[in-house]
Amino acid sequence: MQNAKDTFYEVLRGRLAVVNPERTIVVRGVTRPGVLVEENELATSVALPDCFRLRWTVDSTDSSGALPMVTMLCSIDYETAGSADRGGMDRGRMLAAMDAELAAAVNTDPSHSAKNNYSAFVNGSSATAMGTNIWWGAAVFGRTEIRDDRVGRTATVAVMSYQESGEL
Repeated sequence: MQNAKDTFYEVLRGRLAVVNPERTIVVRGVTRPGVLVEENELATSVALPDCFRLRWTVDSTDSSGALPMVTMLCSIDYETAGSADRGGMDRGRMLAAMDAELAAAVNTDPSHSAKNNYSAFVNGSSATAMGTNIWWGAAVFGRTEIRDDRVGRTATVAVMSYQESGEL
């Protein structure tokens, strides 16, 4: 399942960087596209605004086929306080812009990708292609929520893949 999670993150991060290359975050002194996976980051009580935070929440396995098919639910949280030069009065517009960016990244064809193993990638190697694909459904957008001085939302995406032999 980790390979499917990593592959979806890499695809989403790449697509969002194309949709809005200006949406970046700085994490531990490194500037990168404005997407992060909560389980891969250091714990913090402060949610970064103006970025997409991925969290994997539900999974199920269907073992009736030749390979087990795993379905995971990716929750994507994001929020904004608006722009400082407008005193935050544009936070609704900025949330709508983030909605459009996410929709463009997730709901655009193709909605599949070759699954890769990124375990060696962190050590400077490139990702290794696996034998199956991942695929995902359309983003489902939750209701708008007011969070202190920010406005935000959670979208969910169902991500599926076949679990290959030896894969955890």
